[in-house]
Amino acid sequence: MKVVVDLNRCQAYAQCLYAAPGHFALHGKEALVYDPSPDEAARGEIERAVHACPVRAITAYSDDTTAGEAA
Repeated sequence: MKVVVDLNRCQAYAQCLYAAPGHFALHGKEALVYDPSPDEAARGEIERAVHACPVRAITAYSDDTTAGEAA
């Protein structure tokens, strides 16, 4: 599984932190840090984070698809 965050779109609302706290974190007040290759076991949390983002800055996809195809 791969995760991509559009950091130009991200507004640091931090909803992803609540949905998947082990995979997203804020460094300071605005810099988002995330795991770009979480284990497949984290899929549920990652999908919740994707849907929780109010500006749709997070995309997740399977390793066997391309970045343009959502998982």
